[in-house]
Amino acid sequence: MATYGPRGVEEAFTCTTVNSKTGIRSTRQKDLVVATLPEITALLGEPRFNWSDPAPWIELEQELGIEFPADFREIVDAYGSIEINRQLYLKHPAGHLLHSLGEDIRGDLELWREEDMAEFLPSPVGANPGELMPVASATTGEAVFLCIPDTPSSSWRVVVQEFDSPAWTLYEMTFSEWLLAYLKGRDVTLCSRNFALDGPVYEFLPSTTHR
Repeated sequence: MATYGPRGVEEAFTCTTVNSKTGIRSTRQKDLVVATLPEITALLGEPRFNWSDPAPWIELEQELGIEFPADFREIVDAYGSIEINRQLYLKHPAGHLLHSLGEDIRGDLELWREEDMAEFLPSPVGANPGELMPVASATTGEAVFLCIPDTPSSSWRVVVQEFDSPAWTLYEMTFSEWLLAYLKGRDVTLCSRNFALDGPVYEFLPSTTHR
């Protein structure tokens, strides 16, 4: 399990990879940094979306029966619907956006509930404790999920599924910790080293209106 220390202190965490066909489970240790938005901004650049109206989140959360973790909302509110390093997609739920989080989640929930797809995940998709909520995707085929805490006192975790294989990886990290590790070029199933040779960059997705 992850060991969480004071903010900004590097500690060890474990991530577990399971091949769903063979059942082989492997655990790797990585460095964990408890992330904050300023740490992400220092690597990715200043956000230019800076959304403050909670209404789209409230509407989506009521529809899904979930309350998204604060760190995920904070990052997405800051940056909006973007592509990071021409690899990782993040989406915002604001209704005026062409690329919206709600639209993606609805489609992904339908996809991952299909019998031949569900077997490639450690848990069903949905909003119940222990289930997975799809929140991000990548041009390289990976799907990123938030794992719903089993209890109110449990931490959020991240699961990344490799779409072109039956393998998935569970990271004992919050979304912000996982994203910070990705921006630093660490291998968190997605790896930015070949996509951001001069450091992380982002751009708004096409036809996205930003303020």
